[in-house]
Amino acid sequence: MRVQGGRRRSAILPTLVVVAVLVVAFALFTNVWTARLWYRSFDFGSVFSTVLLTRVGLFLVFGLVMAGLVAANAAIAYRLRPRFRPQGPTSPLLERYREIVETRFIWVMIGIGVVVGLFAGAAASGQTLTFLAWSKRTAFGVTDPQYGMDVSFFVFSYPWWRFVLSFGFAALTVSVIAAAVMHYVMGAVRFSGPRRGGTTPAQAHLSILVGLTLLVRGASYWFDQYGLEITKTSQLFTGISYTSDHATANAKLILAIAAGIVALLFLGNALLQRWVVPTAGLVLLILSAIVLGYVYPGAVQYFSVRPSEELRERTYIQQNIDATRAAYGVANTEVTDYSATTTATAGQLRSDAEALPGIRLIDPSVVSPAYEQLQQVRGYYQFPKNLDVDRYTIDGQETDAVVAVREMNLDGVEGQNWNNLKTVYTHGLGLVSAYGNRAQANGEPQWITEGIPPTGQIAEHEPRVYFGELQGQSPDEYSIVGAEPGAAPIELDTPGGPNYTYTGKGGVSIGSLWHKLLYAAKFADINILLSDRVNSASKIIYDRTPLQRVQQAAPWMTVDRDAYPAVVQGRIVWVVDGYTTSNSYPNSERINLNAATSDSQTTTPGTQVVAQPGNDINYMRNSVKAVVDAYDGTVKLYAWDESDPVLQTWRKVFGSVIQPKSAIPADLLAHLRYPQDYFKVQRQILARYHQTDPGTWYRQSSLWEIPRDPVNAASTSAVEQPFYLSVKWPGDPNAVFSLTTAYVPNGRSNLAAYMAVNADAASPDYGRIRILQMSDTTQIDGPGQSFNAITTNETVSAALRNFTAQGSSQASFGNLLTLPLGGGLLYAMPVYAQRPASSGSYPVLRFVAVRFGQSVGFGTSLQDALDQVFKGNAGATTPEGEGDGTPSGETDNPAAVAALDDASTAYADAQKALTAGNLGEYQSKINEMQDDLVKAQRALGR
Repeated sequence: MRVQGGRRRSAILPTLVVVAVLVVAFALFTNVWTARLWYRSFDFGSVFSTVLLTRVGLFLVFGLVMAGLVAANAAIAYRLRPRFRPQGPTSPLLERYREIVETRFIWVMIGIGVVVGLFAGAAASGQTLTFLAWSKRTAFGVTDPQYGMDVSFFVFSYPWWRFVLSFGFAALTVSVIAAAVMHYVMGAVRFSGPRRGGTTPAQAHLSILVGLTLLVRGASYWFDQYGLEITKTSQLFTGISYTSDHATANAKLILAIAAGIVALLFLGNALLQRWVVPTAGLVLLILSAIVLGYVYPGAVQYFSVRPSEELRERTYIQQNIDATRAAYGVANTEVTDYSATTTATAGQLRSDAEALPGIRLIDPSVVSPAYEQLQQVRGYYQFPKNLDVDRYTIDGQETDAVVAVREMNLDGVEGQNWNNLKTVYTHGLGLVSAYGNRAQANGEPQWITEGIPPTGQIAEHEPRVYFGELQGQSPDEYSIVGAEPGAAPIELDTPGGPNYTYTGKGGVSIGSLWHKLLYAAKFADINILLSDRVNSASKIIYDRTPLQRVQQAAPWMTVDRDAYPAVVQGRIVWVVDGYTTSNSYPNSERINLNAATSDSQTTTPGTQVVAQPGNDINYMRNSVKAVVDAYDGTVKLYAWDESDPVLQTWRKVFGSVIQPKSAIPADLLAHLRYPQDYFKVQRQILARYHQTDPGTWYRQSSLWEIPRDPVNAASTSAVEQPFYLSVKWPGDPNAVFSLTTAYVPNGRSNLAAYMAVNADAASPDYGRIRILQMSDTTQIDGPGQSFNAITTNETVSAALRNFTAQGSSQASFGNLLTLPLGGGLLYAMPVYAQRPASSGSYPVLRFVAVRFGQSVGFGTSLQDALDQVFKGNAGATTPEGEGDGTPSGETDNPAAVAALDDASTAYADAQKALTAGNLGEYQSKINEMQDDLVKAQRALGR
C-alpha cells in the first residue's frame, strides 16, 4: 500500500507539469489564432501570415542549428570518452553527473538542445523584419565615400550579416563550452591527478572548435570596418573619422588576419597537439585587440588629431554633413538672410493681408474644456485634451478649423455593468469643428459643425465613431456589436433617440462557440461565453485606436504619435503619418527619436499625445499616409514618398497592402499635411546642420536651438511645439498652409531664425523647407522675450489685473504664434478668461495681444491689437466677426475698444512724462489709464 501511495504521489508532479504545458500552449494558440482573425477582419491577413511564417521559420532554422551544433558536439565529446578512466580521487558530485549522462544520455542531449535552441530561436525570431528587409533589399543608387558600396548594404545587408556572425560566434562558443564540460565529466579532460591534461581525441575536438570560433571572430573583425560608418567613432559626429579611418579600420583588418592565423594554429593543433603555440597566439591576439583597438587609436587621436582637429577632421565632417542632410531629407533647405525691420508704421501689413486669416486665435491645446462643456452633451462622451487643426473649404474659401471627435467615455457611464460597458455604450458620435481664426461675441468658439446629430457646413457624414484616439486604449477594452435580423437594437446611438445596430465591415465574428471560447480566454471574461447578447451575428471590436491599427498593419513602420480626424467622402477617418527609419545610414548623425520629437505638448500631463519610442535613428522619410475609418476600422496605406528605397523594399515584402500614391482620393489629399514628428526631427537636425561649411560646423559659431515654450507653465523645461499656420513668405504672392518653428542662438533667447515647410499636400511645393536667418546687426526678440514683453507691458498687466481683481475670472494665455509679416516678425497671442475652481467653467477668448519690434498691442480683437501696433491702421482687416453679422475687422464691442485705445494713449503719455522727469504727470496718466481699463471691463460686462 505504501508503494501504491508513493506512486500516486509521484504522479502528481508530472500531471501538474502536463496541465501547465497545456494551459501555456492554449494561451499561445489563443493569441496567435485571434491575431489571425483580427488581421483578416480588415484584409491584412497577408501581413500576419508573412510575419508569422518568417518568424517561425527563423525560430526553427536558427534554433535547430544551435541545438544541433551544441548537442552534436556534446555527443561527439561523449563518444570520444576514454574506455578506461585512470584511478585516483574523484569528486562524488562529478561521479553523480557522469552516472546521469551515461544512464540518460538521450534525454541529456535533448535537454541541452532544447534549452539552447529555444534561446537561439527566440533571438532569431526577433530579427524577422531585419531578415525580410535584407531578402528584398532595394539599391539606393548612392555610394558611401569610404568603400564605394551602395548605401543599401549598410541599411539592409550589414545588420543581417552582423546578426549571422554574432549567432555563429555564439553557437561555436557554446559548443566549445558544452564539449569541454562533457569531456571533463567523462574523464577525457583532467585538471589534477597523475594524468592531468586531455586525451588525444578530446584535444583534437576542442582544437577544431576553438579554431572555427576564431575564424568566425576574424570575419566579425573584417565586418567591423564597415560598422565604423554607422557608429559614433568621434565625440564630434556619427560616422567615420580621421582616427577611425587611419587607425581603427587598419586595426580591424590586422585583427581579422591575426584571428585567421591563430585559427589555423588551433586547427593544426588537432594533429600536432602542442598547445603552447596556439595558446600563445590567442594571448597575443587578445593583447593585440586591446592595443590596436584602444591604445593605438587613442594615441592617434591624442597626438595627431587633437592638436589640429579642425584640419584633420574637415573631410570627414563634410561627409557627415552631406550624409546627414540627405538622410533626413533636408539637403534642399533654403536659408535666406533676413534683415527684419523692428519699426511699426501705419499700413505696414497691407501687402500681407492674405496671411492674417492664418493667425489662429482658437488654441487647440487650450479650448478642449469649451468643447467639453458646450458640445459634450452627456457625461459618457469626451474630447481629447489637445484638439487638432485641419482645413476645410467653406463658402469657396479654405478655412482653418479646430476639430475634435466626440468619443465614448466609459468612465462616465452610470450603470457600470458588463451589458452596458460592452454592448450598449459602444461608440462616440460626430465631428465637432470651429473656426480657428475667430470666436463668437461672447468669446466661445464659432462652430462650423456642432450638435447631436452633427449639423453645420461640413458635408453630411457617417457620424458614429467606433474607432478613435480615446476608445480602446486599455488592452482589455472591447465592444460586442451586431444583431441578428429582426432583433431590437441595443446600442445607444443618440441621447434620447432610437438605438442602433452596427453594420460595418470591421470586427471579428464571434457567433460560433469556438470563437466565443477563444475570446473568452483572450480577455479572461466568461461573460462572452454566457451572455445571450452574444449571438450568431455578433462581432467583437478591439485594438481600436488608429495608432494601434496602423502600427500592427505595418509593423515595419514608425507612426506619428498624433493622429488627426477628417471628414473624407462623407465619413470620419483618422489620418496617421507613417515613417520609414533606419539607424545604419553611413556617416549620418544618429539622434534619439523620443528626444527629438518631445515638446511641451508631449510632456504635458494628461495629454493624449504619447511620446515616440527611444530608438536611435539616422535616416527618416515620411513614406506612407495611412487612413483608419472611424466607423469600421478599415486601414488603408498609401505610398507617399515612392522614391524611398526603404519603402520600395517593404512594398516588395508585403505587396498590395500598400496602395500607390495615385490611388489617394482628391478629397483625402485636401486634408493631408506635413507631419509633426518628421518636422520636429528635421528642425533638430537643422539646428546644427544648416551649417554646410565644415569649419563653421566645427566651431559652432552659428549653432541654434529650439526655444523653450514660454506659455505652457506645466512644461517649462520643454521646447516649444511647432505650429500649423498660413504663412505668406517674404516675396511670395500668396499665403501657404505651413508648419513653422522658431530658433534662438545656442544659450541665448533672441531670435536666430524662422523655419517653415510647405505643409499643403496638394501643393506642388509640398515639403519645401525655407529658413529666414536673422541679421547679426539687429536683435529680434525670441518667443520667450516677446512673451515676457507682452505680459509685463503696463497696459496688458493692468488690464489683466483689473479683469481678475474680483476673482470672478482667471486669465490664461494661448499659443504664442510667430509670423513673418510687414518686413519683420509679428508675435500674436490670444488671452482667455475662465472662472476658477468651477466644475462647469471653460475658457473663452477675451483679448488678443500682438508684438512687432518693441511695440505691443492689446485689444478685444486681433484687429484692435494690430491697429494699436501699426499707428492706428494695420493696413489690412482680420476675419473676426465674419458669420455673426459683424463687419470684417470691426469689434462686436466698440465701447470696450474705445476705452482700451484711450488706455493705450494714456500709457504712452505716461512714458513720455517719465522720460522727461515729470513724475506728477506720469502718475496722473497712469491713473487715467487705470480708469480707462475699468471702463473697458464694464463694457465687457465684467
